[in-house]
Amino acid sequence: MKKRLFDSLAAMASGVELQRRAFLVTTLASGFAQAAGPPQASTTITTDDKGLLAGEVKIPVADGSIPAYRAAPAGKTSLPTILVVQEIFGAHEHIKDICRRFAKLGYLAIAPELFARQGNPASYQDISSLVTELVNRVPDAQVMADLDATADWAAKHGGNASRLGITGFCWGGRIVWLYAAHRNGLKAGVAWYGRLVGDRNSLRPLQPVDVADRLKAPVLGLYAAEDVGIPVTTVNIMQDALDQGSPAARASRFILYKKAPHAFFADYRTSYRILPSRDAWMQAQDWFKQYLG
Repeated sequence: MKKRLFDSLAAMASGVELQRRAFLVTTLASGFAQAAGPPQASTTITTDDKGLLAGEVKIPVADGSIPAYRAAPAGKTSLPTILVVQEIFGAHEHIKDICRRFAKLGYLAIAPELFARQGNPASYQDISSLVTELVNRVPDAQVMADLDATADWAAKHGGNASRLGITGFCWGGRIVWLYAAHRNGLKAGVAWYGRLVGDRNSLRPLQPVDVADRLKAPVLGLYAAEDVGIPVTTVNIMQDALDQGSPAARASRFILYKKAPHAFFADYRTSYRILPSRDAWMQAQDWFKQYLG
């Protein structure tokens, strides 16, 4: 049953079943998402774009185009590429900054706005409305197809298709696991506190635990011991599933940070924890260096 659902998801992600429709977001929002609360000036990290080719680009997809933020070392080609998957707040300033951080390390980093068809996350004032009215209406198959299109675009604009990785935060952390089971040729993923188990429906027919045994690329999970929405028990369930899976699944692992809450890496929010954040960032760098070179 799980295999049939996964095959169906993969087929939909090919773009064949996506219908042309109006895009509600055609350009990226500036600044930070309102629903995330006022940014914390004392901890917010700001990375400059000196020496980088950085800014908004358009990604052709099956039914139109979506905006994305791209950052890469200026004048370089055949770069290892990292897809950066947004939180529920969209590809806002924090996600753009993460792209610039990776670019400073020598990567082409690109973050597509994966909610472009369903709505503008920057327009929401509170998290509850954002989730129920927008995020929960985004089909996994659409996300897989848009990430494929983004990877293909990157390969034609300075990236190296044989050195492809993905990272994602919160909502995007869950997507990392799904994409690691979906994308042939993906080399590695880093998932930041993404949900591992949960309800299934027609838009989200599978959860990461359902595809854990068939990963095509190893994933490093960076999770928080005090994350009330993602209990440690679910991390253990996922690890057990990984241990019984493919070679890439067995190579995957978790790092669980004690005394850290959900979104501990989000330096612009009150959830930010500097020590776990610093260590996790180094762990992510080492992981991508190991698998992407």
